Amino acid sequence: MLHTLHRKLVHTVPGLLAIPAKILPFSLQEKVLSQVLNRVFAEGLADDEFEFLEQKWLQVEVLDLGINWFITCQNNKLVIAPTADTTDVSFKGNLNELVLITARKEDPDTLFFQRRLKIEGDTELGLEVKNMLDSFDLDELPKAATTLLAYLAEFIQHGLREPEVAIKNNVMA
Repeated sequence: MLHTLHRKLVHTVPGLLAIPAKILPFSLQEKVLSQVLNRVFAEGLADDEFEFLEQKWLQVEVLDLGINWFITCQNNKLVIAPTADTTDVSFKGNLNELVLITARKEDPDTLFFQRRLKIEGDTELGLEVKNMLDSFDLDELPKAATTLLAYLAEFIQHGLREPEVAIKNNVMA
């Protein structure tokens, strides 16, 4: 019974978050996302490891929230925009999958082959973006953020399990 409630929460909450996500002004989304990404990737940006993204646009779309961002690299800074003239590569997935990738609980390749993550466009650029995601150090985030991310990922991971797997593994939410 608890696992059923847990599963429902994991599948329902992203839909509930879609409403505030859509009305949150892009300027606020951009400010937060820009600060976080530039902080997490500061060392790589300083070492020109993001030159592959210069004059290229990465689209990140959170499907179940109905939001997306376009990201490029300019002057060793990651820039977030609401639109782009062209999209060189796009990563599209639901919130749960993107949280699992960020927390390193799921591999993007696995989710791609399970059709839970869509990667479209320039294959080489997509591979460089994936490698960049693999290289970032979670410890660059504030401790509270890493703790929250780990908790959310664990909660999502357990909630996505099929009931018989959860029971077999003695998982109670």
